[in-house]
Amino acid sequence: MKKLPPSIFNDVIGPVMRGPSSSHVAGASRIADIVRQSLNNDVKKVIVDFDVNGSLAESHDGHGTDMGFVSGIMGMPVTDPRVMDYAELAQKAGIEVDFRILDYGAEHPNNYRISAYGTGGQHHDWEAVSVGGGMVEMRKYDGFDVSIAGDFYDLLITLDASETDAEDFRKAAVSLFPVFETMDVKTADGKMLFDIKFSGAPDMNAVGILRMEKGIECIVLTEPILPTRSCAECSVPFLSASELLEMNSRDRRELWEFAAMYESRRGGTTEEDVFRKMQDIVSVMENSIGEGLRGTEYKDRILGRQAFMIDEGEKKEALVPCGILNTVIKYITAIMEVKSSMGVIVAAPTAGSCGCLPGTLIGVGRSSGKTHDEITKGMLAAGLIGVFIAESATFAAEVAGCQVECGAGSGMAAAGIAQMFGGTAEQCIDAASIALQNITGLACDPVANRVEVPCLGKNIMGGSNAISSANMALAGFDKVVPLDQTIKAVYDIGRKLPLELRCTFGGLGKTEASVDIRKKLENKQ
Repeated sequence: MKKLPPSIFNDVIGPVMRGPSSSHVAGASRIADIVRQSLNNDVKKVIVDFDVNGSLAESHDGHGTDMGFVSGIMGMPVTDPRVMDYAELAQKAGIEVDFRILDYGAEHPNNYRISAYGTGGQHHDWEAVSVGGGMVEMRKYDGFDVSIAGDFYDLLITLDASETDAEDFRKAAVSLFPVFETMDVKTADGKMLFDIKFSGAPDMNAVGILRMEKGIECIVLTEPILPTRSCAECSVPFLSASELLEMNSRDRRELWEFAAMYESRRGGTTEEDVFRKMQDIVSVMENSIGEGLRGTEYKDRILGRQAFMIDEGEKKEALVPCGILNTVIKYITAIMEVKSSMGVIVAAPTAGSCGCLPGTLIGVGRSSGKTHDEITKGMLAAGLIGVFIAESATFAAEVAGCQVECGAGSGMAAAGIAQMFGGTAEQCIDAASIALQNITGLACDPVANRVEVPCLGKNIMGGSNAISSANMALAGFDKVVPLDQTIKAVYDIGRKLPLELRCTFGGLGKTEASVDIRKKLENKQ
């Protein structure tokens, strides 16, 4: 099946979640959710392997992978306040989960190799990757190559190849399911797999009839786990900034309007529905700011409460007088503190960079008297920049460094600010390009295996960079390098960063201070 276009709500803004890392927590939860469904919610034992050379071998405990995976295997959403008690809850439910570190030559740094067993002894072997921002891809199922991202209903039918004629079975399936998106057939080790994808729920009576066909060994149905569902032939109006600008030369609109158009076509919904969905997400972001400003407590973190210090410093006239920027610093810090205390945040585009975009847009918006709708329009414009990044690069720091997390958030925020202040579509896109050009080479090197330091500072740096870049674009500065080329350059640079500077704990993560802090945190547990 061909690669489908990114979705603002699947790939860029979201998921709504708890925990320090979208790749590690939300991604792990979604992978486990699909595994759980494959056993019809009847899971008793799961063995999860991480490759010794990948990022998960070192970070699966501190970045919340274990928590996300076990929660998902129990069917518990990552927004559930009980997720911190995942180990105890799994034990009470009689579910055993074993995490192992092995050298098996995984190609992706966020690779999972999973064997899952149900009550009746049945089991399924899966291999999956978390590709950034909470997005996942199931790549192997019981020895077959598959591609399952959680945006379709997937009916997986395993047959004995010696007893089944593929064409006869295909005809039987087509007669039972006249409406489906794709039907993929694979063979391996004397077996045959039919993967039939549906945009809506398949007829379960037809599934029951299909079970009577000769040679059937197993039938599994997994439901979508993403907010925006897909259809195989979905068509979007553009997939790059250059294509959008070419359309804009004929049909002039604001960038947020192009974003609503894009997402409505991507998800088969209305532009009004897209706007309402983004309004709801902005409200979640505002709630995170409010929770952070009220104060958070959590034992397993490096930084204590700090957001309130900005107000105290301003009252004492101890800070450089730059009101909007100080508000942005305060809001970004508040969101990051909620994230680090297991509160509810929106990955935008990732949990590690969850403060930059919302803290900047909401901070600038509120300080400037912008309405909730105007901030929503800025967020839609930012989301469309994220679509271009998702299409041509990645949001996984494990692949391309912090450039594609805090850096991406900064570029998206710059476009959103330009949108809120009346910028044209071209000015918004130029703002994003300028901001991204300023962050090339940004490493991901978290201290003490926690997504706090230097993550907070990089989120704040991204916010101030976004404000500066937006003003440069609105003033008419020359961006020099077009956005599409900038994104490709960022991705190229990120892929060339040493592995230890792509979220595997080099740089600041290897300092004596980092090692000492990690030991102290581990002794608290």
